[in-house]
This record gives sequence, C-alpha cells and structure tokens, in this order.
Amino acid sequence: MILKHLKLTLLALLLVPVTLSAAGKVKEKKEKKETDILSMISKNDPAYLFSYFTGNDSDGLHLMYSLDGLVWRTLNNGKSLLKPTAGVSKLMRDPSIVQDANGIFHMVWTTDWTENCIGYASSKDLINWSEQKTLAVMADEPKTKNTWAPELFYDKPNKTFYIIWASTVPGKFPESETAQDGYNHRIYYTTTQDFVTFTKTALFYDPGFNCIDAFLFKKSGTNYLFIKNETKEPVEKNIRMVASNKLTNFPKPTSEPFTGKQWAEGPTAIQIGKYTYVYWDKYKDNKYGAVRCKNLNKPVWEDISDLIRFPAGVRHGTAFKVSDAVLVGLQNLEKKTN
Repeated sequence: MILKHLKLTLLALLLVPVTLSAAGKVKEKKEKKETDILSMISKNDPAYLFSYFTGNDSDGLHLMYSLDGLVWRTLNNGKSLLKPTAGVSKLMRDPSIVQDANGIFHMVWTTDWTENCIGYASSKDLINWSEQKTLAVMADEPKTKNTWAPELFYDKPNKTFYIIWASTVPGKFPESETAQDGYNHRIYYTTTQDFVTFTKTALFYDPGFNCIDAFLFKKSGTNYLFIKNETKEPVEKNIRMVASNKLTNFPKPTSEPFTGKQWAEGPTAIQIGKYTYVYWDKYKDNKYGAVRCKNLNKPVWEDISDLIRFPAGVRHGTAFKVSDAVLVGLQNLEKKTN
C-alpha cells in the first residue's frame, strides 16, 4: 500500500510542468528519464472506486475510493459529481457503473419508486457525462409496480452488457405474494451492446421468494449472483449467494444468508488481491457491513465489518476497479474545487 501511495504521489508530481534551464541534449535526456519513470509507475495499477448515493437521493452520483478495500475516502470533497435529470422524480439511487473494453464507463440507476424505467449515462473519465436518458425496460409489462436497483454486468468476450433489476408484476408469482404491501419482486434483465438497441426483457432469476438488489460477479469462469431475500413474512432481509456456469441459468437453491442478523441490502462484490470482498448496506443501522473469503466455490466468510471505514452517509452502490490514472483525474478535480 505504501508503494501505491508513492506511485500516486510521483504521478501527480510528474504531471506538474517543470522549467528546464539546460538546453538541447540535457533537456532531451531529462524528458526521456521522466517519461521512463512515468511509464514505470503508470502500468495500470488498480485502484478501487465505489459509486453510491446519499439519504438525499436527488443529490446524484457520489464516488469514494480505496487502495486496500478496507479504508474508503470520499472524492470531490464528498459532493455529487452528477445531478440527476432523467425520469419523473429525477432521483439517482443505486448507481451501478462498469467499464467496457474501450475504456468507457456506463452507469444505470433507479430514477423513481414506481416507474417502469431506469436511468442511463456514460463517461470517459467519471467527471464529464453524456446526456442522461431513461430506458423503459419494463414497458412490455404495463402493470409493473416498480423498477429498482439496476445493475450492470459486462460480458467481455461477447462485448455485451447485461442489465438486471428487480420489479413487481402483480399476479406473476402467487406463491410468494403477501397482502402487506403488494410488492413481490423477481429479477428481470435485458442485454445490449450499444445502449441503443436491447433484447426483449425477460425473467433473469426466480429463487422462489421475494428478492431485490441482485449483483452479478464473475471469477475463474464461474458466475456468482448475490441477492437480497426481501421476504417479510416471516422476515428475512438478508443477503445470499448462488453460482452458475451460465449467465442466465442460476439454480433456485441459494446459500444460507451470510450477513448476520441486521437487515441488509445492496450487496456488491469485488476482487482485491487474494480476497473476494462483499459489502452491503446495513440500512437500519446507518452503516456498512462486509465479509471476505479466498475461495468463492467453498466460501469461508470472514466478517470484516469492524475493520472497514466508510464515510458517513453512504448508501449502497457498486464497487469497481479502475486504473490509477482515473483516480488521479478525480483527485485533481477535487483540488480544483478547494
């Protein structure tokens, strides 16, 4: 970690203009030396970002970063980097971000509590964003009550984006309907390669119970789905996992919950070194929980909730890996606003 901090510091220093008094060959040699150093310290070493929203879900996109998966710090002085303009209510909840093979970041989010659409925008640097638009992903189901917590997954070999989310379509799954609030979610999906044309929306996962907040994660050729059991009678409100070799064929039986007794939602997973980290929002307690393991096939979860440090007010989003250069750009933006 010390080496990573040193690299970031050196990179920032080398980006500052210097005045060379020497002429000709001396100047050329120095520039070459600086270029070599810059090349040496900029080999796409990973940094880790986390997109999130705050209690004011109309405030927009927030980002924080970490170099070790334990200590997370805000970017842009904790201020929003993008104000929501899409959708009727213009909310930006549950922001999910992935980067494609060309280096472009794509983001989807929840725009409203009761709409049948989600928000979408893209960016090259996570600072300057495209025009926001709505994607009417549940337009073919006019009775849809909601479209919540969309997540993006990028299938690199096929250059295809999977968008998954939770929706309630009344009458679809009577075995788990309750009279309490009328919500009975399942996970739906669509795919796209350009965010212009989309495959027909279809059911992605039905575990046999009311579920939301699905997150897709791939490791060593196996696909893992982390999901919240939203059952209220009897109460569950926990995170579980299920694995499959195929992206659209997850078995019904899930793991036992691994998030403890506190109500949990919004899981996200990321690989950092030898560990797979899974974070979730302990939304009743206004804090975050986390576990990690070395082997997802036979996970022995280590609870690290007491080790992680998150800024106050963080609500759930997505953890993802970026290059040091992307992080430096965001940190430089922060300096400009000071």
